[in-house]
Amino acid sequence: MNYVLIIHEVADYSTWKKQFDQAVSIRKEAGEISFQVLQFHHEPNKVVHFSHWEDVEKAKSFFNSPEVKQIRLDAGVKTPEFNYLNLIDSGIL
Repeated sequence: MNYVLIIHEVADYSTWKKQFDQAVSIRKEAGEISFQVLQFHHEPNKVVHFSHWEDVEKAKSFFNSPEVKQIRLDAGVKTPEFNYLNLIDSGIL
């Protein structure tokens, strides 16, 4: 399975979330299957976007596209850290 973990600070969470929600259709078209959004406990403008993708290369192309780069600028994203991951184990305890 292919996952993307993005950690970034945003100028304002509600502004970022609005842009994030508006991009749902293009994320789905690009191959995003599911996602989770998390905030750092004491830093509400530090956001984690964890998502499952059909293909890591599709995800990389999507996140590097000029359209998505502009969406990040409009959303107030500060220096995102992208991590492309493969699942090697999981479980429910």
